[in-house]
Amino acid sequence: MNPTPQLRDLVPPGGWLLQEAPRLSLTRPARSQWGRRFLLWLIQRVGKLNATHLWLTLFHNLRLMRGFVFFSAHMMPFGELSRRDTELMILRTGWNCRSRYEWGQHVDIGLRAGLTEADIVRITQGPTSPGWTPKEAAMLLACDEFHSERLVRPSTWALLQQHFSHRHLVELLMLIGFYQGLAGVLNTVGIPLDADLESVLEAPCPPASPKP
Repeated sequence: MNPTPQLRDLVPPGGWLLQEAPRLSLTRPARSQWGRRFLLWLIQRVGKLNATHLWLTLFHNLRLMRGFVFFSAHMMPFGELSRRDTELMILRTGWNCRSRYEWGQHVDIGLRAGLTEADIVRITQGPTSPGWTPKEAAMLLACDEFHSERLVRPSTWALLQQHFSHRHLVELLMLIGFYQGLAGVLNTVGIPLDADLESVLEAPCPPASPKP
């Protein structure tokens, strides 16, 4: 009998963009660096983000890390878009960019934000997969067009305008663009997925819905 597929068995076309070994070491704030240790504790406590390897890598440039945390927090987890909508778009972006770290991290966050294992599978199938609402399908289509063409087509923009204000359209575009850029950084540096996140990917993978 074949073993039950797990979420870790989901792989994008072409495979994940991985490095043979991390190109930057994980920093280890010394006990004397109380400011860094406190910042790491605060990020994990307030943001409830299990991403220790990411933070220990970004500590190589603390000046930029502070700005990164401040800006990204305004979209996730404290954005004005719903948590479900946010995680759908981040996961689709991580999948499109073949970024295993971004994908694995946000599978964990997405499940805690209300996505199901079946949602995760359908994200890999894209906007035409059965079960999406018209708004969700438009969001995923925007992720795909932004990735492949560096813009959202007029027809998709018209669909998004039916569901989002101008204010939230700006946030939606910045969200996709930010996580696409971050995926490139993660792919290039080769940050290893945290052990706790690897265990999340051991969840059973439900059968994929048939294509329409």
